[in-house]
Amino acid sequence: MGRPRGSKRTLDTFTIKPLNKPIKPGDCVLMKPADPSNLSYVARVERIESDSRGTNARVHVRWYYRPEESIGGRRQFHGSKELFLSDHFDVQSADTIEGKCTVHSFKSYTKLDAVGNDDFFCRFEYNCSTGAFTPDRVAVYCKCEMPYNPDDLMVQCESCSDWFHPACIEMTAEEAKRLDHFFCQNCSSEDPKKLQNSHAASRHSDTKG
Repeated sequence: MGRPRGSKRTLDTFTIKPLNKPIKPGDCVLMKPADPSNLSYVARVERIESDSRGTNARVHVRWYYRPEESIGGRRQFHGSKELFLSDHFDVQSADTIEGKCTVHSFKSYTKLDAVGNDDFFCRFEYNCSTGAFTPDRVAVYCKCEMPYNPDDLMVQCESCSDWFHPACIEMTAEEAKRLDHFFCQNCSSEDPKKLQNSHAASRHSDTKG
């Protein structure tokens, strides 16, 4: 008669050694890639299980995808720290966890004073089989009508409140930062008293990276 398999139990928390950091469901983690030369994978822990002795812990995760890993690939408006929450679920050994990280909402990320190595943001969910995104539309800005990339410097028109990339209005980033007032071309043409390029207000005084 065969020996019965050890029963699995669900854990509320698990301490990753040698990190000595507790991991719990809902945490975002960095996981070792198969190829050490690649970037760490990012996942959200959904559930933690172990055997009856509390060893050999396994984590049920939901993967985040980088833009490069999506069907459409990286696009101009994707930030360097942008991730997509995918519908790809998996089970991994807890030993593959390298550390914890934070995946911010897009709004929270844009308000960070400084972005650390373990800070990311997510504004889309991603369907791995179809390549579809949720939401399928987001606000666009500037003459180029692109979604906002938090890595890019933008200037705001004081009249219409739209945001513009300096290059799209024939201006360098350095010139944009030096200006005191800015009215876009449309607003300036509607009211000659408004002098285009007389004021600039940037969404970020510096680019994030």
